[in-house]
Formats: sequence, C-alpha cells, structure tokens
Amino acid sequence: MGESAHPFESLKDVKAPQRSGEAWTGFVNLLTAPSSHQVGWPGEIAAVRYWYEPHLERLHEDASTRLADLVQLEQIAGGYPSREKFLTELTLDPPDATSDQAGVPLLDEDYLILSTIHSAKGQEWKNVFVMNAVDGCIPSDLATGEQDDIEEERRLLYVAMTRAKDSLDIMVPQRFYVHGQHSRGARHVYASRTRFIDRDMLPLYEAVSWPVVKPEEQERQDAVKSVRIDMAARLRGMWS
Repeated sequence: MGESAHPFESLKDVKAPQRSGEAWTGFVNLLTAPSSHQVGWPGEIAAVRYWYEPHLERLHEDASTRLADLVQLEQIAGGYPSREKFLTELTLDPPDATSDQAGVPLLDEDYLILSTIHSAKGQEWKNVFVMNAVDGCIPSDLATGEQDDIEEERRLLYVAMTRAKDSLDIMVPQRFYVHGQHSRGARHVYASRTRFIDRDMLPLYEAVSWPVVKPEEQERQDAVKSVRIDMAARLRGMWS
C-alpha cells in the first residue's frame, strides 16, 4: 500500500473479490468517513449499524435479536459526548450478557402462573392460590352497590375456587398496610374475611395460620410468657 493522508484511505486502492460487491466499498467508506469528518458523533455508530444490518441475516440465525441489541447500543451511545468516552465506559464496565428471545421452559422447571379470576375461566391447574379473600377485594368495594353485583362477585369466587385440581389455598390476609408512608412504616388496617365464606362454612375448611407453630415450639413460647420479671425491684436493687 502506498502512503496516504490516512491509513484507511489506502484501502480504496485494494482490489477486493468480485463477490464482495458493494459490501467492500461500503466498508471502506465506513472506515474513512470519520477521518474525513463526514459524520459526527453519534452518527458514526449509526452508520456502522446501517452497514452491518444487511449482513445479520446472512451470518446469524437470531438476526432480529442481534439487531435489537445494536439499536439499543446506538441509543446508549447517544448519551455520551464522544466516541472516546463511550468506548472507555464500555471497556471499563461491559454488560454481563446481551438479550435473547425466551425459550421453551423445561418440564422440570418451577414456574408460577399469575391470572385474574376472569382470565381463569375455563382453565384448570394442579394447585391454586386465591389471593386476598377479604371484603373489599372479594367482593370488590366497587361492586357492592347492587345485589346483582354482589352475586356476580360470589360467582367469581366460585370460578376461582373450582380451578384447582388437587389443592386449593384461599389466602385471607390479616392486615393491609397504608400507602404513602415511610418504607418502614407500620400503619395498617385490619381486613375481614370475605362475606361469601361465613362462620357456618368454616368447619368445611382447614384453617392454617402462618407461620405454623409446632407443638413443642408452642410449649416453649408459653413457658417464656409465664416468666415474670419485676423490673422495678431489679432497678431499685441496683441503686440500693
């Protein structure tokens, strides 16, 4: 190669294979464009993506996923003032991985299906957990104006309970914490069991509280509670 104003300029004199077609010409123009100030930052990385995009489907099976990564990279590059700043940051703090399309889950993989009651109609699952079976949620506080609305809420609970094949757990939280308080705030309101499961129906259910206290642990807790300490007498004894 002969001497030129820029090392990449000499690539224009290279005779590339005929099958490379316009790809080689575009590649050379891509390398020489920054040096000739034809494009600015971040237009440089956009130009690279435009050149590379037609080659993705030829080189990779997951072309659409890789293209999405390149578009994301281009957007990130726009947040840096220069190519040097962007490459420095990318070198010092590279991503752990790039994105990919979700694959088919393995049969032995644990997973959870979260569904509304309306969407659950016609479905069945081995284990079902019905959340927030309290008044205000089931029935909704916005659906108690008319008796017909309340009956519709009752039917919804029936739908939810009959989705289970093997086991059914109906969750009745004891309290709800108030929104808009400190992250460690403790202001709360008590919740009452849904009116659709009245006292007469309770013997049909197995009531379990969490955490479950084993008999031996309960005995130990009762023993601790039976201990009485006269703190006033102890404090007086410290100064007598």
